[in-house]
Amino acid sequence: MIAGGSGLIGRYLAGNLVKDGHEVVVLSRGGKTTTAPAGVRFVSWDARTAKGDWAKELSGAQGVINLAGASIGSRRWTRRRMEDLISSRLSATGALVQALERTPADRRPPVLVNASGIDYYGDRGDEVIAEDGAPGDSFLARLSQQWEAAAQKAEPLGVRVVRIRTAMVFAHDALAFRLLALPFRFFGGGPLGNGRQWFTWIHLDDIAGLYRLALEDSRASGPINAVAPDVRREREVAKEIGRVLHRPAFLPASALLLRLALGAQAQLLLDSRHAIPAQAQALGYRFKFGGLREALEDVTR
Repeated sequence: MIAGGSGLIGRYLAGNLVKDGHEVVVLSRGGKTTTAPAGVRFVSWDARTAKGDWAKELSGAQGVINLAGASIGSRRWTRRRMEDLISSRLSATGALVQALERTPADRRPPVLVNASGIDYYGDRGDEVIAEDGAPGDSFLARLSQQWEAAAQKAEPLGVRVVRIRTAMVFAHDALAFRLLALPFRFFGGGPLGNGRQWFTWIHLDDIAGLYRLALEDSRASGPINAVAPDVRREREVAKEIGRVLHRPAFLPASALLLRLALGAQAQLLLDSRHAIPAQAQALGYRFKFGGLREALEDVTR
């Protein structure tokens, strides 16, 4: 079962699972989408409550993936939008946990894989951060911490809980990546701010791979940093994007102007997190796109 399965990661993951013979049920507020992979069954749900026929789908399921929540980067962060970002995640996760509690123990899914963000750690400068790193105090850090805490309430029910702390996803149709690359395509690309901040990213194939690992490997538990191992400073990322797109990369975007234009949302671009995929590598995961250059070449092809 995938809650929030109509987004980029959910669609790709659902297709990946169906291809391997799994039956996938997507919880959706809007019914079936036109971009849904064949073989995916859609069930309507109200993410604010554990009541409804959708909860019956939990019985006998092999696992639950929770991606539900308002999009982080699609709209400006007004005070109301920031409240929506938090409430949409906490209400959906709470509804899932309550529904799990009401599911008979012998029919309860053994694992809940819950989305989170690499922003959990906040702005950490040059500190190298594994999964045991301390939480940060930015808006996104607090959001991620609350989201994870809500999911963790499933653990006393005998459910293995895995929290996937996701970096910026590189994919051809990923909105955040397209916006990152857009200035370069118009010969106006360059580093963001001073470019010294560490920039975490992950290819779509590997974020799907880590969700599969979390579902299928009973050793996986707790947080997993969903970041590629080739972590670089943002100015180096900008140069690599320029090389791949055959464009210059020397026009910096002022940190002050970014903050004036985006407000608190600028932390998405300017915060520094040198996070490493320690847990994924300890579990033996092999990244399909572990290098920045090969990932960029793939998604810009």
